[in-house]
Amino acid sequence: MIKKGTWIEIEEVVLEVNDRASNIPIETKATPLKCWTRGNCMEDCVLGQCVEVETNIGRIAKGIVVDVEPGYYHTFGKYVSEISKIGTQAKEMIK
Repeated sequence: MIKKGTWIEIEEVVLEVNDRASNIPIETKATPLKCWTRGNCMEDCVLGQCVEVETNIGRIAKGIVVDVEPGYYHTFGKYVSEISKIGTQAKEMIK
């Protein structure tokens, strides 16, 4: 049971396959367009349930609960040696 007010992530289908634009790649057109939104659930719920959330800016969104207390796991990718000296090189060029 997920308690009301818990930070969750919901998934919402924005466009079904049949509603997608005709000029997009076939691989893209074959899948629905989805949106993932994070916010505080407005009622007790469970994973897989359709629920409303209130985002940090006060927007109300409705979707299927897919994660509880989700974190942020993005990176800027792996180390690239070619760009490691760009800052130093730029300073020397400005002098």
